[in-house]
Amino acid sequence: MRQIIVMNAKGGCGKTTVATNLASFYASKGIGTALFDYDPQGASMRWLRQRPQDEASIYGVAAYQTPKSSVTRSWQLRVPPAIQRLVIDSPAGLKGQLLAEQVKSMDIIIVPVLPSSFDIYATADFIQDLLLVGKVWAQKTRIAIVANRLRKNTRAFEGLKRFLQSLRIPVIAELRDTQNYVRAAEQGIGVHELESRNSHQDKAPWAEMYDWLESHPKPFAT
Repeated sequence: MRQIIVMNAKGGCGKTTVATNLASFYASKGIGTALFDYDPQGASMRWLRQRPQDEASIYGVAAYQTPKSSVTRSWQLRVPPAIQRLVIDSPAGLKGQLLAEQVKSMDIIIVPVLPSSFDIYATADFIQDLLLVGKVWAQKTRIAIVANRLRKNTRAFEGLKRFLQSLRIPVIAELRDTQNYVRAAEQGIGVHELESRNSHQDKAPWAEMYDWLESHPKPFAT
């Protein structure tokens, strides 16, 4: 099973958007998919509860909840044998040992970042923590960037491009600032599952992200 975590120390950068859309994309490919929500806000689980029954199913776990006395934590986090891809929506503000514990068994880390100076500086610090505290490269964990809520031909977009070019980390998707993500979230679906004509250009980044994720050179059991 391949484990993919979506994380950034800063809140509001689009972790839930990336996690839910990625999980739905995997599920739509016929791949057994689980979505774990570690964020106490529970947005991913609210999205999943709204998911229509005729869409590809996703196994969900509210990992932020404390299990009942009769259920152990390890049992709560178990997934069915058919699950091949686990997508994790992480909470904001992870640092130190909590960060190290969250990433130690991950195969891939996706870091969403917004085009603002505050988000860029916060993300730079977070990536440094991943490398120094999380020791992700020593564990051969892949890291990727998703540029979120982009409005091209703006100063903020140009600043984000310069920042991303300075990193030795691939940018695997650029997501537009569009209401299509809001519409999809309200229905419990991914943007690629929208049927509206103006959603076509928002579907391509998810296919590109999927191709990058599945090109991982490390052999994985499925």
